[in-house]
Amino acid sequence: MSGPLHRPYPPDRYRGTTGEVSARLRPDDTEPEIRYRSGGSCEYLATGDQTGATFGLYRWTFGPDESGPDPHFHRAITESFYVLRGEVQLYDGTGWRTGRPGDFLFVPEGGLHGFRGADHAQMLLMFTPGGPREDYFETLAAGAQMSEEERAEFMLRHDTYWV
Repeated sequence: MSGPLHRPYPPDRYRGTTGEVSARLRPDDTEPEIRYRSGGSCEYLATGDQTGATFGLYRWTFGPDESGPDPHFHRAITESFYVLRGEVQLYDGTGWRTGRPGDFLFVPEGGLHGFRGADHAQMLLMFTPGGPREDYFETLAAGAQMSEEERAEFMLRHDTYWV
């Protein structure tokens, strides 16, 4: 048999026979790693470093005013959005859609996307594989001044292509 229901598992990554103590719990009351001037925050639930580069998972909380990136794409990573609270405007390549709690948007490599939110809306962001997105978030949060050339290099380094 073939097809998506009978696709084999990927190759083993753990080859031990007894398992290991390696789980990591991040309590909900952990302070966000980044607090933006806008009043929003970003919490590192699971970074690419912590997951062996398999994925990166972040909880994004918007501030009171609308913010978020315009349409762009990535060449090396996928991005997924899961709305937890409030409404988030999600660009799906054809237009802006209103995402509500429970709505999910998957964007494969090369897929045009963007997001905007306000009023303390909250969502999960997941990147696969787990690239070093923390530097991207932290540099933008710090408001680092960059020349046009430096900004272009920064975006290329972080697999972000604006349209």
